[in-house]
Amino acid sequence: MNRTMMLTKLKKFIVNQQKVTSLHINHICSCRTRVILKELISQVFPARNYSSLPVENDVKSLRSIINPPMSKIRNIGIMAHIDAGKTTTTERILYYAGYIRSLGDVDDGDTVTDFMAQERERGITIQSAAVTFDWKGYRVNLIDTPGHVDFTLEVERCLRVLDGAVAVFDASAGVEAQTLTVWRQADKHQVPRICFLNKMDKTGASFNYAIDSIREKLKTKPLLLQLPIGEAKTFKGLVDVVTMEKVIWKPLSNSDDGKHFVREPLTELNDPELLKEAKEARNALIEQVADLDDEFADLVLGEFIENFDLLPAEKLHPAIRRVTMAQRAVPVLCGSALKNKGVQPLLDAVTMYLPSPDERNNEFLQCYKDDLCALAFKVLHDKQRGPLVFMRIYSGSMKPQSAVHNINRNCTERISRLLLPFADQHIEIPSLRAGNIALAVGLKQTSTGDTIVSSKASALAAARRAGRNEGKIHRKNIETDSLLLAGVEIPEPVFFCTIEPPSVAKQPELDRALNCLQREDPSLKVRLDPDSGQMILCGMGELHIEIINDRIKREYGVETFLGPLQIAYRETILNSGRATDTLDRTIGEKRHLVTVELEVRPCAREKFEVIPVVEYAENIRKELLQEFQEAIENGIHSAYLQGPLLGFPIQDVAVTLCSLTLHPGTSTTMVSACVSRCVQKALKKTDKQILEPLMNLEVTVTGDYLSSVLADLAQRRGSIQEIQSRQENKVVIGSVPLAEMMGYSTVLRTLSSGTATFALELSNYQAMNLQDQNALLNRRSGLA
Repeated sequence: MNRTMMLTKLKKFIVNQQKVTSLHINHICSCRTRVILKELISQVFPARNYSSLPVENDVKSLRSIINPPMSKIRNIGIMAHIDAGKTTTTERILYYAGYIRSLGDVDDGDTVTDFMAQERERGITIQSAAVTFDWKGYRVNLIDTPGHVDFTLEVERCLRVLDGAVAVFDASAGVEAQTLTVWRQADKHQVPRICFLNKMDKTGASFNYAIDSIREKLKTKPLLLQLPIGEAKTFKGLVDVVTMEKVIWKPLSNSDDGKHFVREPLTELNDPELLKEAKEARNALIEQVADLDDEFADLVLGEFIENFDLLPAEKLHPAIRRVTMAQRAVPVLCGSALKNKGVQPLLDAVTMYLPSPDERNNEFLQCYKDDLCALAFKVLHDKQRGPLVFMRIYSGSMKPQSAVHNINRNCTERISRLLLPFADQHIEIPSLRAGNIALAVGLKQTSTGDTIVSSKASALAAARRAGRNEGKIHRKNIETDSLLLAGVEIPEPVFFCTIEPPSVAKQPELDRALNCLQREDPSLKVRLDPDSGQMILCGMGELHIEIINDRIKREYGVETFLGPLQIAYRETILNSGRATDTLDRTIGEKRHLVTVELEVRPCAREKFEVIPVVEYAENIRKELLQEFQEAIENGIHSAYLQGPLLGFPIQDVAVTLCSLTLHPGTSTTMVSACVSRCVQKALKKTDKQILEPLMNLEVTVTGDYLSSVLADLAQRRGSIQEIQSRQENKVVIGSVPLAEMMGYSTVLRTLSSGTATFALELSNYQAMNLQDQNALLNRRSGLA
């Protein structure tokens, strides 16, 4: 019996029996045949291989995914607070779309999008994962994002390239701390949203409470498109308010996978109370949409003013879509992803109400016409393929083995392969058109936020078109102002610690690992301490640094030693200071002489940025400024990075250059060095102040443990703003210095017997009082 015949017979056997276990094989096959069969099973059932063509009745293959016109493409993200159910919802979406064989579970560590070892161990999402699938004739590019505040940059850079988002809420908690953060990020990028009230089956779930919290805390208008049938343990389905149908999930077998549900029209006979409630909700929805959309208001007032019941769903759907895309309101749906209820209607709503790529307002793309324009929004490192760059294609098309130009880096690179993402599995594709998300292999220089075009000539042509549109061309900024797609703001780290390899021989491996991880995660910063020469690892939180250290050990095989976690303070000044400095060096036969006089003074700013405010006195010659302005500002910026007290970055300080005298032939490097030294000298003459990071804190705790939590926060210099009620729990909202929150999760678990949760988010930097500042200075100098 040859292998081909054996494989054919095995496939037929699998279709009939669903599963062939090794035990069955042992009973039905001879020893020699058994070996061949086991080899063939590994070919038929490769571990989570989504690129192979499907067997009959098997899951869909990525190779069979549709390539529809742009109007049928949806680029969406799933965003929420920690543990609201983002990954579980994504898993159900992929299952009902037909792309996975069985339902994974976050607790079991077998979901598609949480594929990192650290994610599966902790049961949390750490990095965003992209999947592509089709649903009822639409192609959906979906990104599952993290909920933890330490990884908020992952959400930010994904929302930058998405056209719509699904905000998932825990129905028992409503709007939580990180929900507010991701909502603000979506507002910033003007992303239309749909709300999904998840966990309707959970004890304490309340549809009305969740709706009220959306209305009050997010300051938006919820459009109730569904009503739940029952809550908590009694939740069994939902009412479609638009079509006035009851949707009930009815399992056909013992495995309640949620695939089978029935839609029944609401009538007086089967449930008069539910019908009355649904009619009231539909009338309220029609009035709400009519207030927000003039076209729909004209329709309602003209034809259906007497009886809203006569208004067909086909007329209501487009109006809801217009209101959603204009971000005047958000449609609200409900369900339970874990119990497999409400996910299919959610997918229908995504295709029905969220915009396609060509409906988003990207005016600058007119400059590129049909030429390629793409944004690199994420980089991953693959051991076999090297850097994998996630691209959102805005115009034109992308093909493998083609050269592309990176405007930010001013370099040309070649795309060796183009891949379609499905979490950690990818398949090679011959090309991809505008509106989609893809992975490019072979781009060695490209980083997060870079703009990619087909060629330098294409970029210049786009710049000329942009210049004509504006009536003029700024030649100096031809490749920056008019061509670049907006990137992503990288938050400043708030924690840092030293990191060392086990031996000097391992230092190059550690350097390589950190370089790769920094390219993947721009919020991770690595620097050298100028005094000790130690390598400093800077991150967004304790969990962030812990995950990075774990990845270095697992993925790069380097056993590292971390120093104690420390806080990233800032420094500022309280009064003005003036200094003069001269640098006189002779290098070879060339003399470099520069004299600088400048003044530093306090300067209040809205944002806590480490970016210098530079001013120039009127007596500085313009010709001199044109030649040396960049060198001067580089010198000021380098001085800003190390304050006079503890060497932390300077904030809220303005520098005025009063005079600049140069010997002919003086190099720009010498000018930078002299300016930097002069700034440091001026700063030392002022009264100095340390600023510490202040965190917004939200603690959710039961009433029994509230007093213990409040007493502990008082000892941590915390300031309580309000205490809210959330169902049976209390929510403490306040602010507390980050230095006092080290190890807080362990203390809170002890205080509340493991029932309380908390969320932290950076608020601003505040001045330390004199007593705390002196104590910090003594600790850092070893006197305490």
